[in-house]
This record gives sequence, C-alpha cells and structure tokens, in this order.
Amino acid sequence: MFKIGATELILILGIALIIFGPGKLPEIGKALGRAISEFKTNANKVSDSPKEKLDDEK
Repeated sequence: MFKIGATELILILGIALIIFGPGKLPEIGKALGRAISEFKTNANKVSDSPKEKLDDEK
C-alpha cells in the first residue's frame, strides 16, 4: 500500500482548491467521507460473510 506524505497532501488540496473553489470543498469532503465509510462497511460485511459460513458449518 502506498502512503501519501505531507507534501503530496498539500499539493492535492491546493489543486482541489483551485479547481473547485473554497465553497465546494466542505461538500466534497463530506461526500468523500461518506463514500469511504460506506465502502469500509460493505468491505467488512463481505469479509465477515465467509467467516460466518465457516462457523455455521462447524
């Protein structure tokens, strides 16, 4: 997995600020946060399903 350093993060935020403007950034941040949260929830459900099936078979 690759990591984003402070310099890269500042560069990405600066570009986003130029493209979307300061008014849209909070909305984009909220939407991105919701999407990541939903992805994690669904990923946990998928990874828990095989474990539950294996436990049921025992």
